[in-house]
Order: sequence, then C-alpha cells, then structure tokens
Amino acid sequence: MKVILTQDLEGYGFFGDVIEVKRGFANNYLIPRGYALPATEGNVKHIQEILKQKARKLEREKKKALELAKKLEGVVVEVVKPVGEAGKLFGSVTPADIVNALKEKGIEVDRKNVVLPHAIKHVGVYTITIRLHRDVSVEIKLDVKPEEKS
Repeated sequence: MKVILTQDLEGYGFFGDVIEVKRGFANNYLIPRGYALPATEGNVKHIQEILKQKARKLEREKKKALELAKKLEGVVVEVVKPVGEAGKLFGSVTPADIVNALKEKGIEVDRKNVVLPHAIKHVGVYTITIRLHRDVSVEIKLDVKPEEKS
C-alpha cells in the first residue's frame, strides 16, 4: 500500500515522501497515529502544497543548523556521574545530561537531536551524533568522568 508521510520517520522517510508499506502496517499503525495518509491524488497534492510553503522555512532552518554545526565542531562535552565498581555508572548518560552540558558551554540543542549509539553506562570517551537538521549532523566527543567522592 502506498502512503504519504506526514512526519519524518526514522528508517522510512521524511515528510512528504511516498513510500510502499504493508497494508496492515499502514492501517493499524501509520494512519491512526497520524504519521501518514493514504497516497491518493488529493492527499499527494495537499502535501506537495504544504511542502512548497515550507521550502523557505526549511532553508532558513538549514542555515541555522549549519551555523550551529560550526559551533559544535571539535567540542568535547564532559558529563560527571556517580560511579560504582570498575567504572560502571549508576544509571546511564541520557540526552538530557548532554544537553545540559552543552548549555553550560553556551550552546542550545534540543534533546531530541542527540543520537546515542547505545546506552552509555561506563566511564570513558565516546563519539555521539547531534542531528540538527535532516541534512546536517555533527559528531562530538563525550567524556564521561566519575564524580569525585568527598
């Protein structure tokens, strides 16, 4: 079944893309949750009209994302967490922790833009991705340090 996406969906496509999915997935998941519409001629025209209106806005957002990406290049973010035995953290490093550490450096990023490759549960240096725009992403270093015991 062909559907047109009304939101960006990781692994499937972006807003306005016409994709082929199984009928059950479309009828039971995508359409009821508002992620897609059936790809009828009217729906496709409607979404294309919205895309034309958003084109200028997306270009401005991309320009802002590129500026922010320049700020983020080479940044090393330090997160201090309580640690147990063998450098294992109590809990894990979350996107909110990374956003707060970036905010201390004067860089504003939404936590939804932070992409962690896996749960970070040990002290060490990691490479994480900040996806600022559909075409702009930056890799930064995350240094997880143990909390000093007093």
